[in-house]
Amino acid sequence: MHPAQLPQKPPWHSLLVLLALWLLAFAPILPGLYASWLDPENSHGPLVPFIVLYLVWLKKEDLGQAKLGTSRWGLAVTGAGLLVYVLAQAGSVAVASRAMLVVTLMGLVLFNLGPEVFRRVAFPLAFLFFMVPFPDSLVKLVAFPLQLLASNVSASLIGAMSIPVYQEGNMLHFVQTQLEVAEACSGIRSIVSLTMLSTIFSYLLPAGGGRRLLLAASAIPVAIAANIVRVSGTGILANFYGGGVAQGFLHEFSGLAVFAFGFLAIYGEYLLFRRGAVHRPREMK
Repeated sequence: MHPAQLPQKPPWHSLLVLLALWLLAFAPILPGLYASWLDPENSHGPLVPFIVLYLVWLKKEDLGQAKLGTSRWGLAVTGAGLLVYVLAQAGSVAVASRAMLVVTLMGLVLFNLGPEVFRRVAFPLAFLFFMVPFPDSLVKLVAFPLQLLASNVSASLIGAMSIPVYQEGNMLHFVQTQLEVAEACSGIRSIVSLTMLSTIFSYLLPAGGGRRLLLAASAIPVAIAANIVRVSGTGILANFYGGGVAQGFLHEFSGLAVFAFGFLAIYGEYLLFRRGAVHRPREMK
């Protein structure tokens, strides 16, 4: 069949068979991936595939106009991904094995549906990388500097409110109690969750690479600032009511409050950038 006469209906039977074989090949890593999602630090993982399906659904009209085809690059990407997967499994490198789950899927889409379809779903497919948990070694490497940053700034803020506080590393010492800024309070979880949200909002923005990049990158300072407010507020309460306020309901509630603050800040940026993108063409007329 001539390339110009390619059918415009996806070969569903072939795709389903390939999808089944793909899942079978990666079946050994799925239980471990699910177990990682049970960790509160990775609790966003199970939501990622559903978000991806929604993003693809938003492109349904555009996908309907895309020309089906094929690409040898897709076969090369799939083959390279499978090779890395086998090597990573042999070397017990979990993060590489899990990442290849996404890479090979991207290769299969490119090979079976062609470049036009792939370009339209490239972002949703790449978004699947958010479901791959960061390795513990990397988390610990990043978490400790964030713990110290939160401790340093919070100690300064609390001291500025005339509350006696002495900082020793990630420990805040008050007159009657002390507060440890633990790894869970480093803000890593907020950074990952808010980065995921800001990435979605940046994708939904009208064309404008600068705005999209700025919105996506803003999640990190927003998360850090929100976490510092959380640590500072907890320290102030601990000074007056004891270290018990840093545990139990208040600890969980403050975590939700940090996320809510970050979400509202990023959503506000999204609305601001979107309004600017909508009105800018009118101003140029």
